Amino acid sequence: MKILILGAGPCGLGAAHRLNELGHSTWRIIEKNSHVGGLSASFLDDAGFTWDMGGHVLFSHYDYFDRVVAAALGGEWHEHQRESWVRIFQRWVPYPFQNNVRYLPDAVLKECVEGLRDLSGIPADAANFREWMDAVFGRGIVKHFMEPYNRKVWGVPLESMDKGWISERVSMVDLNRISKNIAEQRDDLSWGPNNRFKFPKQGGTGAIFEGIARPLMARIDLKRKMVRVDLEQKEVLLADGERVGYDFLINSSPLDLFVRSSVFLPDVVRVAADDLVHNGGLMAGIGLAGKRIDPKCWMYFPESDSPFYRVTNFFNYAAANVPQGTNDEYFSLICETTFSPHSPRNSATIMAETVEGLIASGLLTERERERIVSKWLLEVPYSYPVPTLGRDRALGIIQPYLESRGVYSRGRFGAWKYEVGNMDHSFMQGVEVIDRILYGARENTVGRRE
Repeated sequence: MKILILGAGPCGLGAAHRLNELGHSTWRIIEKNSHVGGLSASFLDDAGFTWDMGGHVLFSHYDYFDRVVAAALGGEWHEHQRESWVRIFQRWVPYPFQNNVRYLPDAVLKECVEGLRDLSGIPADAANFREWMDAVFGRGIVKHFMEPYNRKVWGVPLESMDKGWISERVSMVDLNRISKNIAEQRDDLSWGPNNRFKFPKQGGTGAIFEGIARPLMARIDLKRKMVRVDLEQKEVLLADGERVGYDFLINSSPLDLFVRSSVFLPDVVRVAADDLVHNGGLMAGIGLAGKRIDPKCWMYFPESDSPFYRVTNFFNYAAANVPQGTNDEYFSLICETTFSPHSPRNSATIMAETVEGLIASGLLTERERERIVSKWLLEVPYSYPVPTLGRDRALGIIQPYLESRGVYSRGRFGAWKYEVGNMDHSFMQGVEVIDRILYGARENTVGRRE
């Protein structure tokens, strides 16, 4: 049984790891890049700074994934207690915002609390994500944080998004708890599955997947790009002209691109792929000379004085993320900005806009501008698969047809399910689809919402 895997990101490597573990030898990965890891890869710049493709942290829902990571890193990781904040009204509010509104100016605090007291809608009856926000958080929190922040993150009209992806991604509101926090001047910081996380001591997040890939490299073809899939002949055409046959194909490339690259597809499947919406990301890394003591892990930015929606104090995650071997001290920031047809951004100007945004939001001073020693920029065309109102209908057409032809599309963009698109989810989608192909086992991850 020949199993061909498109993409050596977390999903593809999860599938390959499971095949190798089972002693199955007739498999191969085709990867267009010169490195493994997909969106979880890391890069070392000429100045000695390590950069991730965004503010990744390692937390897991799966013992299996934890064991694989531990083996890949040989126990060489740091453990951190999450400290995340929201920058708003020229002050820092602890995350989650809705639990810590006591930090806001008095008039805004009053507006947020009154909005919660005046809630009228039923969340389950909301027709879209925007209506759901109004029903759950009230006009004040939506106006000042939820609406502007989510507009920056997603880059699409929030009315076009479904509400079913939310669950553990967004802290729900408890008015009694919030009132108690205000009265007792108490911080409420521990919510969420990632309140403790791990990070590799060396090599950034990419070190995880480089370690997983190391024993598999003999069957991973790097710098080999797929250009066409013949579903009738069960054959993939590569850019260099090679034709690769398969019995089963696991696709972890973006599902919309895969559909457009496939021949012998019904029109209804091609049309359905038009309803798959994504955004892109501009990842700007700023490396600076000088010592900074700031315990924050990452920070959210809902306001319009900066282009980015999130900034990570990347130097806090591992000492090796900044240059080593000299007496100089450095710190580094990763700034993430969304772009989309609804929210265009110019990659030629984003670095300058990012620096100005860091200064405007108080993360850098004018004096520190002169201490910038590295600027790293990566444009990521596919950043988040957007959970739009039409997504599930489209997937309900595309995925069953592909599976009827021996193609299983999994992973962050292969399955196109943001709610199960973290590193651990994506890796386990690869593991579970192998068990389905070989043994008929149930796939638990891709079928659930988290």
